[in-house]
Amino acid sequence: MDAFLKRGLRRGGYVAGVALLAAYGWIALRGPQGIPALLEKHREIRELEEQNAATARENERRRDHIRRLKDSQSEQDMEIRKQLKLLRPGETTFILPDGPKEAAPEKPQQ
Repeated sequence: MDAFLKRGLRRGGYVAGVALLAAYGWIALRGPQGIPALLEKHREIRELEEQNAATARENERRRDHIRRLKDSQSEQDMEIRKQLKLLRPGETTFILPDGPKEAAPEKPQQ
């Protein structure tokens, strides 16, 4: 009888231990630092990598523009005229009206 009781307690202890481990695993995976947080971090990393790539492209474009300005007098003249809105003698500037704007979708009347 005593051996039967010990065996039952031992088996119950194992079951309780496994249940506690399963509960801990469930909480660890579903909790605030679990799988949802991991997925959010991966999304954030992808977003930041895309921003970094866009910034790198913009930096390269600007470096190229600076290089062209350093190497070409005509490029410098064009940039100065563009920024200061200057014209050479005999040049004409045409100002075109803005194109038709897209109509905003109407909200249904309530």
